[in-house]
Amino acid sequence: MTPAHQHATRHGGDGHHGHDDSGQAEILDLDAEVLAEHLASITAWLPLGGEPRRIVDLGCGTGAGTFALLDRFPEAHVTAVDVSAGHLRLLREKAGARGVEERVRTVQADLDSGHWPGLGSPDLVWASASMHHMAHPDRALANVRELLAPAGLLAVVELAGFPRFLPADAPAGRPGLEERAHAATNSFHAEHVPHRGADWGPMLTAAGFTVEDERTVTVDIEGTHSDAIGRYALGSLQRIRGVAAPALGAEDLAALDELLDTDGPNSLLRRDDLAVRTERTVWAARRA
Repeated sequence: MTPAHQHATRHGGDGHHGHDDSGQAEILDLDAEVLAEHLASITAWLPLGGEPRRIVDLGCGTGAGTFALLDRFPEAHVTAVDVSAGHLRLLREKAGARGVEERVRTVQADLDSGHWPGLGSPDLVWASASMHHMAHPDRALANVRELLAPAGLLAVVELAGFPRFLPADAPAGRPGLEERAHAATNSFHAEHVPHRGADWGPMLTAAGFTVEDERTVTVDIEGTHSDAIGRYALGSLQRIRGVAAPALGAEDLAALDELLDTDGPNSLLRRDDLAVRTERTVWAARRA
C-alpha cells in the first residue's frame, strides 16, 4: 500500500490497508461477518452505567461496529463517522435494508483534522481499529474527551496486527510463508502506522481519561467449511502482498501468488485448513 492508499484508508475502522474503497469495503464486510460473535461479546462487556442513547462510531468503515451497537442497544441512535464517502454510502444502504435508517446519521470527516464537525454529546464513543491510523492520536483523544457527555464512556478496540489464516507448516514447500510475509511489512507499518499494536492505556491516561477496564479477546475460528473465511484470507493476503512483495524472496513470492490465484489448484479458496487467529484488546475509559 502506498502512502496515498494509507491516507485514503486511514480512518476506515478496519485494521486493514486496501488498494481502493471497494476492495477495502469487501474486507470490512468479511471482517464483520467472520468476527460478528466476538464483536457482540465486546459490546455486551462494556462497563456502562445504563443503556446509551447517543453513540458516536469513529472510523466506522462500512458499519460493523455501528450495527453491532444498534443491535445491542435498541433505543440508541448512532452517528457514524468516516473519511470515506463510499464506506458511508454502503453503511446507509445497509441501514435501509435493516430498517434502522432513522437510527443512523453518517458524517464524512477526517479525524486527523484539527476541527471536528458537530457530533453531539454522546454517552458512548466507539473507536474500533481506527485510533491506530491517526497521525495525531493525542489530539483525537482530546477531541473525544471534549465530546463525551459527563458520565460518557470511550471504548477503544484494537487488533493485535493482521489476523493469521494458514497453518504454520503451510504451504507445502514454503512453510512459514505467512509469517515471513508479515515480517516483510514491518518496516512499512513502523513508518506509516506507528501506533499499530500500541498500549492505549497510557495514552488514554495522558489525554485525561481514567481507564476503568481492559480486556483482551482471543479469536481462533476454524474455517473448515467457511467460504467467508476463505475470501477473508484471500483479500487480506492480497493487500499484504502489495506491501511485502519488495522484501520477499522469489520463491516465497511465487508461493504466495499461487495461494492468491483464485483459479489455481493451490488457491486459498480451495483450502480446508484455514482459521482466523488474532487478538482484540478493548480499553474502556471515562473522563478523569
